[in-house]
This record gives sequence, structure tokens and C-alpha cells, in this order.
Amino acid sequence: MEKKVDRRGFLRTLPFFPAAIVDEIVDGSEKEEKKEYKPVYIRPPYFVEDADLTLCKECEGFCLTSCEENIIQRSEDGVPYIIFKNTGCTFCEKCAEECPEDVLSVEKGEKRIQVNISIDIDRCVAWKKTMCFSCKEPCLDNAIKFEGLFNPQIIPDKCTGCGFCISVCPTGAISLDVPSGEGYD
Repeated sequence: MEKKVDRRGFLRTLPFFPAAIVDEIVDGSEKEEKKEYKPVYIRPPYFVEDADLTLCKECEGFCLTSCEENIIQRSEDGVPYIIFKNTGCTFCEKCAEECPEDVLSVEKGEKRIQVNISIDIDRCVAWKKTMCFSCKEPCLDNAIKFEGLFNPQIIPDKCTGCGFCISVCPTGAISLDVPSGEGYD
């Protein structure tokens, strides 16, 4: 039987994370006040702005089954949204190619995922002078810039919102925000 390791246990197994930093990161995140959770529905790439979302309710969900990364889910109304829990979007176009209702379309929709990705410098170990390139390595667009070996920053003009950096961050320092009017209400 596999033993489940918590965040603190995982970080302590890494030789480049001093125990004091691990405790500060984990304890700091546990001390945060519990906020009321409101789901954020992020539109998939290739979303057509004036699409009739009611058509999604009767659709068989071809966008879900065609997604190589399995990041597309459906709301209770059948509307597709993405979640970056384990991976990100490769922009393979398959979801849009399979959409029979033109809610997602390569020609009419925007390739970029409409999110703002940010790094919490209080939780990021690279901002605490520990070498960590977990977020930079999977970034296909070179949208994360480091000052020397530390202090990563997102370059908004280069970031496509693919989300690969979110799930790989060992401290959960990378988050996203949906600009007003860009998510589903």
C-alpha cells in the first residue's frame, strides 16, 4: 500500500529545501483564513465570445473526450470549462475541431486562455533564495523570467494561460485569476 505524503513531508525530502523554509511555507498557508469557495469556470481556448452556450447542454461533450490533457470539464449546464489540477493546455486544437456547435472554434475563437497567472512571492521558495525552476521548465512560451537564479516573474505579454506552471509548483505559490467578464457566471 502506498503511503500518502503531505506537502511538508514532500518538501522535506528535497535536499535543497531547508526545513525552516518548508515550515514557514506550509505553516503560513495553513494559517490563512478559510475563504468561502466560489468555483471559477475558466473558458477553454478557442472560445467564441458570442457563442450560444445553451447548445452545450444537449451536446455529447466531444470537447471533453478529445482533450489529450483531460483538463476540460462541464458545468451543471453542460458548458465546458478547464481546470489546471494536474496539467495544462497544449493548444492542440482538438477540442475546437470536435465542437459541433462552434462554441469552440479555431477560426473564430481566441487561442489564449483568458486568465491572469501570478506568483505569490511569500510562498515561492525561489523568492526566498532557494533554487527552484519548477514553474519555468514546463512553460512552453518562456513567459516566466528569473532575475539571475531567483525571483521568478510572469511576463503577461508572453503568457498564454496554458496553466502548466500551476500544478508543478511544490508550494502552491502560483495562482490564477479570471479577469472580469472572462469566466462563466
